[in-house]
Amino acid sequence: MAFFLNNLRHCIIYLPKTKFMKNLLLGFILIPLVSIHAQYTIPFEKSNGKQTATYSQTIHFYKTLAAEFPTISIFEIGHTDSGHPLHVVVFNPENDQKNLKTQKYQKNDKNLLLINNGIHPGEPDGIDATMLLFRDFAENKIPAPKNTIIATIPIYNIGGALNRNSTSRTNQNGPEEYGFRGNARNYDLNRDFIKNDTKNARTFAEIFHWLNPDLFIDNHVSNGADYQYVLTHLFTQHDKLGGGLGNYLHTSFMPQLEDSLQQKSWDITPYVNVFNQVPEKGFAQFMDSPRYASGYTTLFNTLGLTVETHMLKPYKQRVEGTYQLMKSFINIADADASTIRTLRKNAVEKYKVGSYYPISWEVDSSKTTTLKFKGYEGKMVPSHITGADRLKYFRDKPFTKDATYYNYFKPIDSVTIPSAYIVPKGYWNVIELLKLNDIEFSEFSKDTTITAEVYHIKNFETVKNPFEGHYLHFKTEVRKSTENVSVKEGDILVQTQQPGVRYLLETLEPSAPDSFFNWNFFDAILQQKEGFSPYVWEDMAENFLNEHPEIKKEFERKKMSDPAFMNNWYAQLDWIHKQSPYYEKSHLRYPIVRVGG
Repeated sequence: MAFFLNNLRHCIIYLPKTKFMKNLLLGFILIPLVSIHAQYTIPFEKSNGKQTATYSQTIHFYKTLAAEFPTISIFEIGHTDSGHPLHVVVFNPENDQKNLKTQKYQKNDKNLLLINNGIHPGEPDGIDATMLLFRDFAENKIPAPKNTIIATIPIYNIGGALNRNSTSRTNQNGPEEYGFRGNARNYDLNRDFIKNDTKNARTFAEIFHWLNPDLFIDNHVSNGADYQYVLTHLFTQHDKLGGGLGNYLHTSFMPQLEDSLQQKSWDITPYVNVFNQVPEKGFAQFMDSPRYASGYTTLFNTLGLTVETHMLKPYKQRVEGTYQLMKSFINIADADASTIRTLRKNAVEKYKVGSYYPISWEVDSSKTTTLKFKGYEGKMVPSHITGADRLKYFRDKPFTKDATYYNYFKPIDSVTIPSAYIVPKGYWNVIELLKLNDIEFSEFSKDTTITAEVYHIKNFETVKNPFEGHYLHFKTEVRKSTENVSVKEGDILVQTQQPGVRYLLETLEPSAPDSFFNWNFFDAILQQKEGFSPYVWEDMAENFLNEHPEIKKEFERKKMSDPAFMNNWYAQLDWIHKQSPYYEKSHLRYPIVRVGG
């Protein structure tokens, strides 16, 4: 169509300039022009910022864009719980892969930014902002980045996007209709990047490792307090990201983004991580563990940002702010492309066998940042409903005050990096996820015995209420021992020295907060499968103690020092049983073992 119109313009200068011909040409030219413009005008614009595109409108928009512009490609990839495939749209001015999904996306020495939208479809700001961004790139309304390819998942939570309503976002100021937070199986997808309970998460992993993005944006909306900002940023925690990449994110990229937006009169502040309290009293940076989108992408040294617009601001402002933020992000990323590429490459070299890897973190209150925070006066006043004090903000009393921001973290637990892990072939669910996340491994060709470090679960706690389909464990402690381990043919050996080393450590080390163990993958080892009948074991136990005087001495000492144990005959028999060869070795024994390191 664009080619046709260009040629038409060249032709009409030779036609006679009669009144009839002028009217004919005006009608002939304007009708197609209006129709071309209309097909790229989205509901957000037609409604003056009050509506967001539906799932079908969004996909139709990108398909139309891809059909018209060679710089835009659209791919269908994988499955979701909704029954619909995920789509990936790519803007690449040097696109030589149109409609072709190769094993790895060929970046040709460019960086790639992946923008994820609609993980919570009730927060659709990014959906509309990214549609506008891709259209403006395609139509050359804004300069195309020279060193960066832009890809987007238009709507990640398709099931939630199809479940539209106008009421589930109680605090949110528009749009008129929006999707729901839960997906087609009512999972919160921003908690599923490690456990992979949903088809959505599994397809995301496929897309992520196909694209291998250098940078990542996840667009959200949030409200923990009331304040003047439309935009807040939640960069992945810089200490946890670590090394040169973490330092660059904290001291260079983030300040550049803040400055760029302020120059465009878009003030921005770090994500306000508070609930039912005023932020000027101070707040901590959000720790994005691997269950979250930016926490997951960090495991592969991708520089991540979660955008959190303020849900109490008008929808039009939120979308426009998200658009401007992404433009600034892309400009900075494009200018620093070489630096980012080098830092990512060097980051993998940091995690050597025998070095320490932090698995748990806490706020380091000895280091803080002072923010010039733009808020509203808030105070506790009596509730007209409950009579108790409730928090109320007064928007007619804006202020700028110093607020303490706790944005430094320190490790409180760490592990040494082994040279490899051995995963028994029976744990096919774990092996499937390793494959999904591009982890390389080999199989043992025959039965063998190997010296390895073995974990036994010493202590753990479990949440009282279900969390995203699981009863999540936490505060997990292990006891270590070195043993000769029997390895079976078909068991797998996973070397740690590969790009996915951080993924391996965060999932296979049981004490890591988002480990497979803590997500209940190994709960079967927590239950004894064989026991004893007291009337049988009583006589056997007596013989066992007589044959092992050192254990008998320890048994008597425990009775004397522990009154509860002294008064519990079954606990005494059970203790003796656990010291005997009859006690099953698999109980509380973590089946994945460590080699080397």
